[in-house]
This record gives sequence, C-alpha cells and structure tokens, in this order.
Amino acid sequence: MKRRMTKQERRENRAGLLFVAPQVLGYLAFVAFPLLFSIYLCFAEWDLINMPQFVGLANIQALFRDRIFWKSILNTLIYIAIVVPSTLICSLTLAILTNRKLPFMKFYRGALFLPMVTSTVAIAMVWSFIYQPNGGILNTILGKFGVANPPGWLVDTRWARFAVSLVGIWLKVGYYYIIFDAGLKNIPEELYEAAEIDGASAWVKIKNITIPMLSSVMFFVCVMLFIDVFNMFNEVYIMTQGGPDYSTYTLSMYIYFYAFNQFDMGRAAAASWVLFALVGLVTLIQFKVKKRLVYE
Repeated sequence: MKRRMTKQERRENRAGLLFVAPQVLGYLAFVAFPLLFSIYLCFAEWDLINMPQFVGLANIQALFRDRIFWKSILNTLIYIAIVVPSTLICSLTLAILTNRKLPFMKFYRGALFLPMVTSTVAIAMVWSFIYQPNGGILNTILGKFGVANPPGWLVDTRWARFAVSLVGIWLKVGYYYIIFDAGLKNIPEELYEAAEIDGASAWVKIKNITIPMLSSVMFFVCVMLFIDVFNMFNEVYIMTQGGPDYSTYTLSMYIYFYAFNQFDMGRAAAASWVLFALVGLVTLIQFKVKKRLVYE
C-alpha cells in the first residue's frame, strides 16, 4: 500500500516545484516554443503582421531555386576555409611564442585579447577606414612602397572576401590565444626537460610534445571556430553589407535580409534550419574523427 505524504512533505514538494517552475517556464517560452514555431514557419508565409498561412514546401523550393542562397553558402564555406585554419595557426603560434618569461608579457597578452572586449561595430568601422581605396591607411602605406594601383579592398569583388576574412581573423585570434595559452601551462615541464637532455630542437619539441599534448584543446578550438564562422555577420554587415555583387554575402546575412528587410519569416526560418543542419553536420563529422586526431 502506497504511503500517503505528510503535510510537511507536500509543502516541500510544492516549494521544490516553485523553485523549478521559472526555469521550466523560461525554457518553454524562450527555447522550446521558438524552436517549434520556427519549424512551422518553414512551411508557412508570415510577414509579422498577418496570421501565418500554411504554404507547404513553397519556402524550401524557393530557397533552393535562389542563386543568392547558394552564393551565400559558398561564401560562408570560403570564409571557413580561410578563417578557421588561419586563426588556429596564428593563435597557437602566438601562444607558443609568448609562453616564456619575457618583459611586458602581461601587456602583450592584454593587447592580443583587446579585440575580444572591444565593440565589433567599432572595430569594423575602424577597419573600413583602413580599407578606404582613396586615402585609407593601408593603401597609403602601399603607395609609399611603390604600389601604383592598390586594391579596392571592400569595393572590389576580387579582394572584398579576403579583406573581411582578415578582420575576422584579427577579431578571433585573441580569444583562442588565451585558450591555447592556458593549455600550454598544463603541459608538464618535465617533458621538455627530457627532450632537451636528448638534444631535441625547438621544432622537434613543438611537433612531438606541444602539438600532441594540445590536441584536445585544438579540437575544441576547431569546433568553436567552425560554429563561430558559420554565424559570421557583424563585421560583414557593417563593412560591406554583403557586397560588392554579393561577394561577401553570408548565410547569416541571407537570413537577416529575408527576416527583417523583406519580412519573409518563412524563407528566413527555412534558411535558418539549413544553417543549423550545416553546423550540426560539420560538428558531427568533427566528433567522428576526434579519436584519430586527439591524443588521450
């Protein structure tokens, strides 16, 4: 026979439910409902004013027929190919170079981390001035070195993607540098001392000790970088707004354009789920190959 709860136990249960209720309600209101509603919007037409109208697969068909959509995916993948390895190599190299007792080391670390605590809007505006084709700092310096026709950077389809990628790398290096720096401090010093006794050079120590011991950190950085670059938006929007000729247009910008410019929430929701699927697929592949690449 089931024992009846005492008055004190019922009071404690109610108190526990009251403590949990805000968390559950917050999750349902701000996570579960928007997620489920976005799935419905993939098959509906909604302009934020009128009631959503079910349209079946029309949004998905329009999405896949849109040349700009495929262009935005291609640009996003190119950004990943440029920014992810470049940021990984630069942040790891800086962490190795500064992992020693040098004067003003705290200043160097603070300067490297500064872009992460500075407004992305302000940084993008500054870089826009640097990239100005006429009178910009970068082209002025190139002119001093005898470059007669310096690039148009943000107004040239051949250079705009590279220019924005460079800003993305500069923004991200400081954060991942801190992660690598913390990882380096967890490597036992005895390993380096033993390698020195055996006459190992600096490069041999990096290849056979530093990189294997940092493999789990590098895996984490790779996963975070892929997700970060897939969502690349702020610097692109402020510096080029996707131009010229959609050469810097990302999938995040495509979603923003249809959601808050065209007010086509159905198309934006469908594109959002494509972005989610791409991020999930890449992350799944990374975890599948983790055992082969990560030293444990």
